[in-house]
Amino acid sequence: MSDEQTIQVYDDRTAEYARKNEEHAISDPRLKSFIEACPTGGRVLDLGCGPGVTANLMACAGLITDAVDASAEMVAMASQYPDVNARQATFHQINGTSIYDGVWANFCLLHAPRADFPTHLAAIHTALKPNGVFYIALKLGTDESRDRLGRFYTYYTAEDLCAHLETAGFTVVDQVFGQGTGLDGSVSDYISVATHA
Repeated sequence: MSDEQTIQVYDDRTAEYARKNEEHAISDPRLKSFIEACPTGGRVLDLGCGPGVTANLMACAGLITDAVDASAEMVAMASQYPDVNARQATFHQINGTSIYDGVWANFCLLHAPRADFPTHLAAIHTALKPNGVFYIALKLGTDESRDRLGRFYTYYTAEDLCAHLETAGFTVVDQVFGQGTGLDGSVSDYISVATHA
């Protein structure tokens, strides 16, 4: 993510977002499934890590956890967890080859422009080890717009997302659909997809 307006929203609302994120992460069955899909002691990337709550849960489960976010305030909060390697970075700075056993991208890549999405997926695929796991969640829709707080979003249909994933070399394992309330108070339909490289 490199949209300055979006980053500023997260910088300004770090504590509020952290409270909301913690409530969800602890009971998230998809996170539990992701952790179980990674080998014991494996290395994972929490992409768009926010305040680090999810990354910390991964680390507590015995995974070597790298966490990145474009918001300096979010990274500062994530860095407070002793076993989380947090750093500030945008999606364009995803690099490396066969580094990770798993990549978790939970409601973060929806902030990337549609034109950049294939490049980001390709970089993630390259960064994963063979058969590494990749979990991604996005809001469902068809357009690009800003929410009530000014954050930039790109929306995808399930078919479009799965086509992008398959083009990037991922094999879709399963899909879960749901509905949730965002930081701006609006309710959105979403999709979460589990894949392997």
